[in-house]
Amino acid sequence: MNKSRRAFIKTGVLSSLGIPLAASGFGQTILKELDHEISILNNKPLKILILGGTSFLGIHQLKYALDRGHQISIFTRGKTQPNLYPEVFEQVEHLIGDRKNDLTALEKGNWDVVIDNSGYDASWTDRSASLLKERCNMYVYTSSIGVYYPYLGSDFTEERTVLLKEPEAVEKEEERIEYWYGVMKANSELAALKHFGPDRTLIIRPTYMIGPADKTNRFIHWPIRLSRGGNVLVPGKKNDPVQYIDVRDVAEWMIRLIESNTPGTFNAAGPRDPKSMWAFVNDANEAFPADCTLIPIDDYDFLTDEGIVELVPWVMPTGNNAGSSLASTEKAMQHGLTLRPLKETIIDTHRWWNSGVIPPEVVEKVENNPESVLLREPELLAKWNKLQKE
Repeated sequence: MNKSRRAFIKTGVLSSLGIPLAASGFGQTILKELDHEISILNNKPLKILILGGTSFLGIHQLKYALDRGHQISIFTRGKTQPNLYPEVFEQVEHLIGDRKNDLTALEKGNWDVVIDNSGYDASWTDRSASLLKERCNMYVYTSSIGVYYPYLGSDFTEERTVLLKEPEAVEKEEERIEYWYGVMKANSELAALKHFGPDRTLIIRPTYMIGPADKTNRFIHWPIRLSRGGNVLVPGKKNDPVQYIDVRDVAEWMIRLIESNTPGTFNAAGPRDPKSMWAFVNDANEAFPADCTLIPIDDYDFLTDEGIVELVPWVMPTGNNAGSSLASTEKAMQHGLTLRPLKETIIDTHRWWNSGVIPPEVVEKVENNPESVLLREPELLAKWNKLQKE
């Protein structure tokens, strides 16, 4: 089925839905499902190699690709146990090695596509891309909007110049880490392009990815907290911008881009339109029946003194992080990125967290961490309330 035929079918569906409905979340869901079915009919099975694959993004890529009939090989150290969809890992080829010093398992074999999810050193990407360039048609590198650090200004399109070298003098440790990460990702992108060229390289730059199987535990605060009800601390000014994206939306979109053989560089961020922190929490709150009273703390000095400079997806929009939630979504949307409702993401993440697949010690560490906002919230709200009365 060619692109014009696909467009004809989608146009017919749009007409039958009516323009207002097609633009709604319901209409977009129908079109997403239609694209799914058309793509399965249209695309031949691909041989996909995933460097990584057992954590977060890779898990969802693997499941979606298998559901669409593709053949999957994963290259890992064989140490990480997936905490979601363990049954699908019985359907893939397991190649064991180490990105740092043992690529032996990749010296033979041919694939249509390689997805590099675990390139945490530019030299790793350089070596794997060099090794595979004659035996693979496309290299997909999972980068990050971190390539734009420091986030100064508001023009965060894919054409923005990225930083390729760390500054010589950086005082704060957290800034050193941010610079290192962004520079590493940017140079890894160049390594992939060097070996595969712009016509065979796909680079995806996600913002904060959220959803089931997230081992960073940086977003789980909100599903846990909002499900409990009561007085809820909301950090930041009401109009502070936030960005986030369901990991499944990134994973599925990447597979669809691969199927259509689409190269290029794309931000992967949501929501489609700008969203404030206050709007985010209000929307997320609708996921649970619990009665919550949202209490904003908008004093940056107070929050900084209490060690609260981020509570994903909120990042205090000051200094080098002023534009961290301003990544352009236009190009991605034009190339087929679709987004789940936030409510669905919140509910599914909460369900996964309480499903029993996560080791009890991990749950205990997160939910009873004395330094977390989750545990300190009553004390913080009491301090804030007292300050307002003085």
